[in-house]
Amino acid sequence: MDSALVAAVRRFNRTVTQRVGVLDDEYMAQGRPLGQARLLWEIGLAGAEVAALRARLGLDSGYLSRLLRALENDGLVTVGPADQAGGDGRVRTAALTDAGRREWAELDRRSDELAASILEPLTAQRRDRLVTAMAEVERLLVGSMVVVEPCPPGDPRVRACLREYARDVGRRFDDGFDPTLSNAVHDEALTPPAGVILLATLNSEPVGCGAVKLHRDGPAEIKRVWVADTVRGLGIGRRLLGELERYAAERGATTVRLDTNRNLTEAIALYRSAGYREIPPYNTEHYAHHWFEKSLAQ
Repeated sequence: MDSALVAAVRRFNRTVTQRVGVLDDEYMAQGRPLGQARLLWEIGLAGAEVAALRARLGLDSGYLSRLLRALENDGLVTVGPADQAGGDGRVRTAALTDAGRREWAELDRRSDELAASILEPLTAQRRDRLVTAMAEVERLLVGSMVVVEPCPPGDPRVRACLREYARDVGRRFDDGFDPTLSNAVHDEALTPPAGVILLATLNSEPVGCGAVKLHRDGPAEIKRVWVADTVRGLGIGRRLLGELERYAAERGATTVRLDTNRNLTEAIALYRSAGYREIPPYNTEHYAHHWFEKSLAQ
């Protein structure tokens, strides 16, 4: 990693933590540290499941429990089983008390004041520049928080992604998408050493997937690359594609290929920009209009 880039990120982090008051013992003069204030905010007026809070904030169970206990001791939060008829009693939820709601409202007000204080010294033009830059930084940071790793094809998160893939292409293909007409991709073909499926998650929630099938006497084949609308434009599709190519190359593949539908214009643009060249049809996929190949040789 370029040391100048690392130094720039560290410098940015120091500036931001100082400006937003992360270093203060009492965040926004509320009498509690940032961790407790942020958790109070995330619980919100509607309450939240403890497991969802842990995933959303990236906290380990022990630290989250200590934060919740502190808020409970201050009379701001109650934690207990989900209050749902027929629900799973093991699911714990956190809810604000009346005092917690009042502090939440005060935190909301002071957060607006802090944001305004950052913008107020700047000219209108510089405010627009700052907010635009913040939005771009936020998108890039979210992209960096996505985790891509191999996952068993039978994992419920993978199944959820593949269902969303089918719904997505079904909306975009000219005649919809009928899985029975498409060439089947069986689980055993996506299980090492035959192949792999990569799962992309953000805060433990599935947001994308992609698979590669390895063939001993021919090119590897990429299948089922999909990215959720919520994270599109963050480079996740390109990252999945690169990881699948790397996986195949590390296992001896020298070429990778794929097929795609003419209506998936973003995917076609991605493949072309990633170095794929169009080739004659190599299969009888019902929904394919374009076939691509790329050399993995260094």
